[in-house]
Amino acid sequence: MQRARFGVIGLGTWGQVHLETYLDHPRARLTALCDMNADRLQEAAARTGTVATHRDYREMMRRDDVDAVSVVTPDFTHADIVLAAVEAGKAVLVEKPLATTLEDCDRIGEALSRNPVPFMVDFHNRWSPGVVQIRRDVAAGLLGEVRMVYCRLSDTLFVPTQMLPWAGRSSVNWFLGSHCLDTLFWLLDDQASRVYTVSDSRVLAGMDIKTPDYYMSIIEFRRGARALLETCWILPEASPSLVDFKLEVVGERGAFHFDGSPHRLVHIAQDGPHCPDTFISPTVHGRRVGFATESIRHFVDCVASGDQPLVGFEDGREVTRVILAMERSARKRQPADL
Repeated sequence: MQRARFGVIGLGTWGQVHLETYLDHPRARLTALCDMNADRLQEAAARTGTVATHRDYREMMRRDDVDAVSVVTPDFTHADIVLAAVEAGKAVLVEKPLATTLEDCDRIGEALSRNPVPFMVDFHNRWSPGVVQIRRDVAAGLLGEVRMVYCRLSDTLFVPTQMLPWAGRSSVNWFLGSHCLDTLFWLLDDQASRVYTVSDSRVLAGMDIKTPDYYMSIIEFRRGARALLETCWILPEASPSLVDFKLEVVGERGAFHFDGSPHRLVHIAQDGPHCPDTFISPTVHGRRVGFATESIRHFVDCVASGDQPLVGFEDGREVTRVILAMERSARKRQPADL
């Protein structure tokens, strides 16, 4: 069996998921790690055995024993790292968003036209069993024409105040809304034609984190469907689950209601209820499982076989294009055409 060689750039919470998935996959060999935090880098290296370590991602790009990289760094840092990897001929799996400007997206697109390596944006909702079932049935016409979609993806205050030290340089729309938009585009097999977005900045601004508390958007699609999208970063930390994901798809002949939050197990502790993850990327007998791990496994298989992944550059660029329109709409307090 052919094994591809992988490097991980960014070893925070989600970088660990990539690392552990590569260690477990029979078609992958983890050969290099990169992080600016020396202690975190050495701790990860100690867990993985003999792998090369780097503080500078450009050093990793010069390695002959790295065929592909995962870019798992803060939202606003993706573009230069991805561009360097593509120009070095490495296959790339980049966490969402692809980039936060269209200019950066297009720089990456031009590099990919010169070096058509396997390339994937990690919109892992496309591997979520519930979302996949809805997509399959919508495509088969079970609902008739989809008329309305409601999508909500929110986090507790823990995420922008403790988990992400760089939250003030991003937003909940880049961090969570990007997942939602790709899910909507994929489910409807359609593109947005107009958006109207409102947001507010009070709670987080009061904590000196300069990013909106929430976004509420109405999205109009070319074939007539409309979606209401909500993303929020100020749910109470006492919430049982870190993540709250709800999706409702209403068509001419029926509807789907999907609760994608990890509420399948509730631990009633002295300080209140807690919901351990049993769905997104839990660990079972020392092995990462769950739909967010399946997307990474898909990337490994594509790199090993030389195939292009199911989610590509154009998908990432479209999400960036629409989020930028949503930002314009929120600033001007009027709809934005696409």
